[in-house]
Amino acid sequence: MRAAYASSLQPDAPLSALTVGDLPFDAPDGWVPVEVRASSLNQHDIWSLRGVGLPADRLPMILGCDASGVTPDGTPVLVYPVIEDKADPRGYSLFSERFPGTLAERVAAPRENLIPIPDGVSFAEAACLPTAWLTAYHMLVSRGRVADAGAILVQGAGGGVATAAVAIGAALGKRVYATSRDQEKRDRVSELGAIAVEPGARLPERVDVVIESVGEPTFDHSLKCAAPGARIVVCGATAGHLARVDLRRVFAMQLEILGSSMGTPTELAELLQMCATGKLHPVIDSKYSFEAVPEAFARLASGAVFGKVVIEHPLPESSPAA
Repeated sequence: MRAAYASSLQPDAPLSALTVGDLPFDAPDGWVPVEVRASSLNQHDIWSLRGVGLPADRLPMILGCDASGVTPDGTPVLVYPVIEDKADPRGYSLFSERFPGTLAERVAAPRENLIPIPDGVSFAEAACLPTAWLTAYHMLVSRGRVADAGAILVQGAGGGVATAAVAIGAALGKRVYATSRDQEKRDRVSELGAIAVEPGARLPERVDVVIESVGEPTFDHSLKCAAPGARIVVCGATAGHLARVDLRRVFAMQLEILGSSMGTPTELAELLQMCATGKLHPVIDSKYSFEAVPEAFARLASGAVFGKVVIEHPLPESSPAA
């Protein structure tokens, strides 16, 4: 089958490690084969090509965590990307870490990882949700307890998780502040319902939840913007992981600093329902054909993306359009 995979590990030139070609398809006992109709890219894929979390002895490894498609009985499904994995210290792994990923004509998944796609949600829209959008939803709803919040701050809007957090926060009726260094991206997050500000800018109010994926450059600002009892939820540190924390502010303001990673199948199903009712619309930066995967990776690596980069797979000749 056709697949996009890491054929080598290149820390300094990750895109040179990407290959599109033919690999055998293999489904572990009890897993369900899914005919992929759409996938989306994540920074996780770039890190895999660099060799972060992907050792050389697992090559070639099909990339991709996110996919929607069709089961053998014709059911449209979204693939939940987290797999129970006792061999991993976390107790789980993602597709493309230990098991083949989703950037292929077919992917095999445990039956419990397949979530039916409701009417009104396209394969491309669904494929945006499993990693970045699920992470943002879990950060807001479960870790950040956004139901009890009036205002939230999203640092570094434009990236996958941050853009999703802006859209989800607005859909949930919260006042959303979002930072970005780029004026065009500030304009775009304003269109999503956020109040866009420059990094480090003073806000007109303190917020109850901060969504942090930037790290070192923004963390002090996140602390200063937090209201008493606020939750600062951290899912990454894309610009530096050695942030300085003024502990006096933490205890004086009774702040919570919470780590967060991915989300649950139930939360992913809730996201799908928000999309089905029209309450939420995944933000798609661009769409590419499967044969244009290298161009899609180049777009992601450029840093110019706003929303998700989607790969649309051709329909089999015997299948009706969906």
